[in-house]
Amino acid sequence: MSNVSPSGPPMAASPLTRAVLEIDEYVGGLGWDQPARLFALVDTAKLRAQEPGLADRLGLTGEETAGALTPIEQDELPAGAPLDEFLGTIAWPDAVAGCALTVERLMLPPSAEASVPDGLSEKQLAAWVGKHPDRQEVRMTVGVLRNGTRESALRLREKDSPRDVLTGSDLVPGLAEALAATFAG
Repeated sequence: MSNVSPSGPPMAASPLTRAVLEIDEYVGGLGWDQPARLFALVDTAKLRAQEPGLADRLGLTGEETAGALTPIEQDELPAGAPLDEFLGTIAWPDAVAGCALTVERLMLPPSAEASVPDGLSEKQLAAWVGKHPDRQEVRMTVGVLRNGTRESALRLREKDSPRDVLTGSDLVPGLAEALAATFAG
């Protein structure tokens, strides 16, 4: 896991890591209590060549590093639809190299998991976690590429700083699997 430098993502980071951290920084600038947001990840050089007007509107200069990915936010996710069901309806065009999703959730530390009551429905469990004194709000940004490469960024609300973002490929495996499945069709 790595931390982000104050001046942005580290230059040595992979293009996917840089894209995930760029999305985390963008959504972080919008504040907390945001809806889930879905992004297409496109090859920046191809975007500049095939859609120069869009590239200009996105502020792409042509000086981006080789293999760079540009996140493009998609339409708002339907309210009230379960995330896994919605992701199951997505099919990406060939020009999309990957996708990313950012979502906020409540989490418990591992020490609290043993005290979870048995037999709760998903709704009851969410209510129980929401009232737990050790709960933490977290923003998860997960990105996947068509080739299976994955990256995640986690930001705790109580440590809301780009320097305190955890990154790693296996931080949110279930969400990464669901995003990878959007390319399986």
